[in-house]
Amino acid sequence: MSNLPREPEFEQALNELTTSLEPFLAANPEYKKALDIVQVPERVIQFRVVWEDDQGQAQVNRGFRVQYNSALGPYKGGLRLHPSVNLSILKFLGFEQTFKNALTGLNMGGGKGGSDFDPKGKSDSEIRRFCNAFMLELYRHIGKDTDVPAGDIGTGAREIGFLFGAYKKLRNEFTGMLTGKGLNWGGSFIRPEATGYGVIYYVEHMIARACPEYSLTLPTTLVAISGSGNVAQFTALKVIELGATVLSLSDSKGSLIAEKGYTKEFVEEIAALKLRGGSLESLAETPGYKYYPGARPWTLLPQVHIALPGATQNEVSKEEAEALVAAGTRIVAEGSNMGCTEEAVAVFEASRKSGPKGLWYAPGKASNCGGVAVSGLEMAQNSQRLAWSTLEVDNKLKGIMTDCYKICETAGSKWSGEDLSGDVLPSLFSGANVAGFIKVADAMREQGDWW
Repeated sequence: MSNLPREPEFEQALNELTTSLEPFLAANPEYKKALDIVQVPERVIQFRVVWEDDQGQAQVNRGFRVQYNSALGPYKGGLRLHPSVNLSILKFLGFEQTFKNALTGLNMGGGKGGSDFDPKGKSDSEIRRFCNAFMLELYRHIGKDTDVPAGDIGTGAREIGFLFGAYKKLRNEFTGMLTGKGLNWGGSFIRPEATGYGVIYYVEHMIARACPEYSLTLPTTLVAISGSGNVAQFTALKVIELGATVLSLSDSKGSLIAEKGYTKEFVEEIAALKLRGGSLESLAETPGYKYYPGARPWTLLPQVHIALPGATQNEVSKEEAEALVAAGTRIVAEGSNMGCTEEAVAVFEASRKSGPKGLWYAPGKASNCGGVAVSGLEMAQNSQRLAWSTLEVDNKLKGIMTDCYKICETAGSKWSGEDLSGDVLPSLFSGANVAGFIKVADAMREQGDWW
């Protein structure tokens, strides 16, 4: 029995990594020590955040920063503002971030932070006062060469601006210690779009190998997307731009299914609605769309070719995974972090092993690394005091996602421990985990962190 408290999300992430590393560790047993060490964060910071609401009352929240691993560069990962935030969720996210950042090929370590503060229903003044109070402690632990946080759920452009302003006043320096900044003060083109666009750039490689008949340039290709925040919006817009049909978006209250496919204008309308703190429920009467309260999109669609979870962790269950397989889905790629439960991943991997027409699954640490990749490019631009054009950043993002896909495909072919005869596709799940782990573990060994 462990004397540590249960951390279900973190334990799930660790178990997924450990399971997929088994063939590699059997062939390279010395790396078992690296696994023991890499799973313990280098530093965990927890603090009290006291802020004043609009009635002049003192409110208190918990603030966190998990500085997981700095073997490859400064800690890098988002700040999540959501009532569900706890240490287990942030440890899982920081752990996943460590290997995700390794797959980008950029010099970034892994970290994650945030607070159980809920920005929904708060005034701009309350959010500003919370951000000032939060940064009053966090500023001691971050910096452009130490730890560079970014946005996440609940932390958008407004919050990043308030946090940056608070840090600047406290330290009397203008420096790239946050990413996701405004374009006029050190931000990068493509950063808001990067995670969603990156998912599609990764998926295009999967389609080219596994099912070119479902190219995203064809309107007959049916794409299911969950979520309606930043990631889901830009995933949907890129799919629509390329020419395929987006069937669904969702939020915490339900799913909105399109009879003939979403339009660019309607996705932009949803983006504006979300910025105001609204829900898809308010669009239930829109002609051509059907709203399903309390349901996720995966069981609502009779036919899906490509499914892209883009909301939050564990949003695809075993039953929903089976529904996707039954609906003829050929590709699932996560825009969210650990979007599928362990049981759902097992269903997808079993389908992949069934033959070349099986479902091919890509984990978030590979398919959604575009967001943090462009954060890394923002850091590079800040260091040079330069701003690259939209085209330059987009081309670099495409290159990073291509390299990430190739790394995962190669490692999956080599280290999945499977018989890939009969045109069975390699496991990108195993490939992403093994490739990310080897890169981090080797850097740690060279720096004396294990021997």
